[in-house]
Amino acid sequence: MSGSLGGGLLVAGTTSDAGKSVVTAGICRWLVRKGVKVAPFKAQNMSLNSFVTREGAEIGRAQAMQAQAARVEPTALMNPVLLKPGSDRSSQVVLMGKPVGEMSARGYHGGRQEALLGTVTDCLRELRGTYDAVICEGAGSPAEINLRRTDIVNMGIARAARFPVVVVGDIDRGGVFASFFGTTALLSREDQELVAGYLVNKFRGDVSLLEPGLDMLEGLTGRRTYGVLPFAHGLGIDEEDGLRVSLRGAVRESVVAPPVGEDVLRVAVCAVPLMSNFTDVDALAAEPGVVVRFVDRAEELVDADLVIVPGTRGTVKALEWLRERGLAGALARRAAEGRPVLGVCGGFQLLGERIEDDVESKAGSVDGLGLLPVRVRFAVEKTLARPVGSALGEPVEGYEIHHGVAEVLDGDAFISDDNGHSLDGCRVGSVWGTHWHGSLESDAFRRAFLREVAAAAGRRFVPAPDTSFEALREEQLDRLGDLIEEHADTDALLRLIESGAPSGLPFIAPGAPA
Repeated sequence: MSGSLGGGLLVAGTTSDAGKSVVTAGICRWLVRKGVKVAPFKAQNMSLNSFVTREGAEIGRAQAMQAQAARVEPTALMNPVLLKPGSDRSSQVVLMGKPVGEMSARGYHGGRQEALLGTVTDCLRELRGTYDAVICEGAGSPAEINLRRTDIVNMGIARAARFPVVVVGDIDRGGVFASFFGTTALLSREDQELVAGYLVNKFRGDVSLLEPGLDMLEGLTGRRTYGVLPFAHGLGIDEEDGLRVSLRGAVRESVVAPPVGEDVLRVAVCAVPLMSNFTDVDALAAEPGVVVRFVDRAEELVDADLVIVPGTRGTVKALEWLRERGLAGALARRAAEGRPVLGVCGGFQLLGERIEDDVESKAGSVDGLGLLPVRVRFAVEKTLARPVGSALGEPVEGYEIHHGVAEVLDGDAFISDDNGHSLDGCRVGSVWGTHWHGSLESDAFRRAFLREVAAAAGRRFVPAPDTSFEALREEQLDRLGDLIEEHADTDALLRLIESGAPSGLPFIAPGAPA
């Protein structure tokens, strides 16, 4: 970029799930392949999918994925504010990687959010001083005019940084032209001046049939479309929200390759409330012959070879949900029959005997499912770590994000250090539990674990000997970069990133108050 520092772009969207995260990652991968030193940034993220950086900061997993796309180490600067919902009306606020308390939506938007603008602009300024370009991701829609006064993630940060804005629209949902026009028209004159144009996402069909509409859109708005990205399967990596996969019977979006052995392995993931870090199962879905499904009925566990109880922001609430839906009883029957069950983080905690929670749910003492000899006490301080160890004779690493402190009373150690001392988790028969997110991304450990599962399930399943989750993730990120390089006007995007906020674009009435 001509050796200059501080260029940038804000990728906004007409709606949530329009594709902002993957487009941002794609632009980062395209730029870094051109030799541009680039970093991702999202001022404020609302997500239950989070990650721990090497300095022990908690950030959104989407920003960690985007950092990988940019081939840089993720840091708290890239996501200074993370909101982790605990109910429909309140969230834990994580500031610069550390939790600072619970807050209602009204309290946050009523003053706290606006006060954080200085923090996020300081982070962005530091990134701009270090990188050639910073690609920012917005949140939801920039046209949420009821929240504009306190906005720090969409037009608020774009105006503070004088960044141009490209609005992404999901044409697969329909109504993309109205969404582009309406999004722009609802903005104030000052905000509209920053909107350079649009990017169509998830298009199926003949682009020539779309072009007349793009020309008319430019005539109506004075703003061009920077590209039409085709619909591509298998690119929903590290989404921010578990709602898309918490529907009954949903299959984790992946290409299921044929098994190496005679059998496939069927994995059922309990779609618990406030499910967090459901991306833990991505590494399983990437294995040839492994089919991963999210379920919410007891009968859907019957034919599963492995049942996973994933992480959750509401351990006690998830426990109640499992009991109400009959899943708790189904899990107990599986354990009694020696059929595999794995609990991760909150899922590990609720498999234990007892939970003392005066922090998260404030429910006090609650009986767990009693499948593991573990008692859990919730601490005020959150554990944030990037541990390494070994399990099943293989190296394993992961990351920890939890308030619950587990006291293991019996059973076998699951994850140990080099001297054989227990580091985390517990195993009794075919029931395993661990706090470590991401452990299944360790290839050798994952294969060893799947061999144990197959043996306990009586399946003639053989793990592929050479599946590399890291390599598959890199392939996905390269595909995102290819989408941008092949289907967007990259010369125009590069000029936009280098030159900053556009000028001279027409104002579209009616507009909204500044």
